[in-house]
Amino acid sequence: MAITIYHNPRCSKSRATLALLRDRGIEPAVIEYLDTPPSREELKALLKKLGRSARDVVRTSEAPYRDLKLAQANDEQLIAAMAEHPILIERPIVVNGAKAALGRPPETVLEII
Repeated sequence: MAITIYHNPRCSKSRATLALLRDRGIEPAVIEYLDTPPSREELKALLKKLGRSARDVVRTSEAPYRDLKLAQANDEQLIAAMAEHPILIERPIVVNGAKAALGRPPETVLEII
């Protein structure tokens, strides 16, 4: 089982999701997405696997969201902003093959493993 987590070690939900996976004997590939941000194409693929829009996974409380005036942005603009400012990406995202889940709450990821 090749599972990947887009992880931010400073985020309590991300840490809890990683711990949940490890408690179940799963050692996922960990991508610290602030250091290694996904490209626009990777973000589009993640959104497709999640079955969500960019608006569903953008963090509206972050400064770049306000600074870039993204309240009225479309999906393409949000994806571009998230690729350039990965702090805007909601976390964590766990991927298992063609499926993905947002770990909010962490137990949500159990649906795809």
